[in-house]
Amino acid sequence: MSKVTVAMYLTLDGVMENPAWTTPYFDKEVAHFQQEAMYNCDALLLGRVMYQAFAAAWPAMPDAPGADRMNILPKFVASTTLTARAWNATLLRGDVPAAVRQLKQQPHQNLLVYGSGRLVRTLMQHNLIDEYRLMVHPLVLGNGQQLFTEGVAATLQLQEARPTGSGVLLLTYHPQRTNAE
Repeated sequence: MSKVTVAMYLTLDGVMENPAWTTPYFDKEVAHFQQEAMYNCDALLLGRVMYQAFAAAWPAMPDAPGADRMNILPKFVASTTLTARAWNATLLRGDVPAAVRQLKQQPHQNLLVYGSGRLVRTLMQHNLIDEYRLMVHPLVLGNGQQLFTEGVAATLQLQEARPTGSGVLLLTYHPQRTNAE
């Protein structure tokens, strides 16, 4: 069975929205953490907004580190409104949790989710996330869209924690599963 990994930039107060605030903290350690995730996946799983942002940016940056990998990976896009698709994308419509369950049944179909907060919360509610790779920045914004919101609960087991020189905590968690799952 394949797995779903979420890679997310967060502030100390859990904000993930508009991560322009990550720039002063981006260093080689954060870049390596991100590259590990990208090179260990077989496809990206994205919400519409993240897909559109990535599709507009990455093809225009062919010399950026990781651009070759980002541009060739297949993308699965959860959207009810997107009609046009490009950039190796397949649209997931209707029952997204069922579609993701089906993708996870395929061998060599490890999926990496970047951003896409609404999609991540849906996947959390259906116990479809196998790994969280969180980059927690030493910053409190006080407002903004948060990853963990009311109605979404998870018990996580820490797999790895390491600080970077810029103060970012690189955290890897696996959900604690019950025997029924």
